[in-house]
Amino acid sequence: MTTAAVEAREVHLHRGGRPVLRGVSLALFPGEALALVGPNASGKSTLLRALAGLLPVVSGEIHVEDRPLGAWSRPALARRVALVAAEDEAPFRLAVADRVRLGRYPYRGPLAPFTAADEAAVGRALRLVEIEHLAGRALGTLSAGERQLALLARGLAQEPAVLLLDEPAAHLDVRHQLHLLRVIDEVRAHGVAVLAVIHDLQRAAWAPRMALLEAGRVAASGTPAEVLESEAAGRAFGVAIRGVGDGEQRLWRFEEKALRAESASPPPSQSGR
Repeated sequence: MTTAAVEAREVHLHRGGRPVLRGVSLALFPGEALALVGPNASGKSTLLRALAGLLPVVSGEIHVEDRPLGAWSRPALARRVALVAAEDEAPFRLAVADRVRLGRYPYRGPLAPFTAADEAAVGRALRLVEIEHLAGRALGTLSAGERQLALLARGLAQEPAVLLLDEPAAHLDVRHQLHLLRVIDEVRAHGVAVLAVIHDLQRAAWAPRMALLEAGRVAASGTPAEVLESEAAGRAFGVAIRGVGDGEQRLWRFEEKALRAESASPPPSQSGR
């Protein structure tokens, strides 16, 4: 039986004394892609940070390659799991190549020089994301989309077994979105497990598997069609969702639900008073 690359088991997590994750369970296997969708404030980004070992859980367990997070040292865990956040907090004066080199720190001791293997990993990441021409540019001179690609390259330079992506296409135009998904598919072909938070439901359907998070719980999981056309999805997003077409050509239409009949009806007549 294949061991999960990362797995959450009945995870509960609080932030600021408030429950954010409520018994979340999901597993991601090598080479698999899972799109995580859900309305705002449903706990998606929090779950990614918990899976990366950056937030402590109240109860439940998170395992990476069948070992609990507590059994991993911080550098060892960073060599297996890379989190690409929605926004880059690196200094704007930092060069793109240096930003990507930060992905190699889990492989180096304190003050250790970069090795040929480190530089090769950085070069591969820049080429894969197709931003070699930006290597010498400062982050502050880039567009939001270009900075997002540099952040992705940093995650790829870690050479992880699990890649966690928080809104990776948020600032990208449609051409670069398609390129991003092709890059993800390429790393998956090498056995990397990918979990991506994607707000665009149509774009999220690229993944073979999808999980819907609502109020800190997994409300639905399965294929994109099974999740998006479920009652849970309509309830979570407050819209009517209808699939059109079949197989890989299937698309979804999203419409506001009709107001309740009693809200739309005219007020009662006052003539009898």
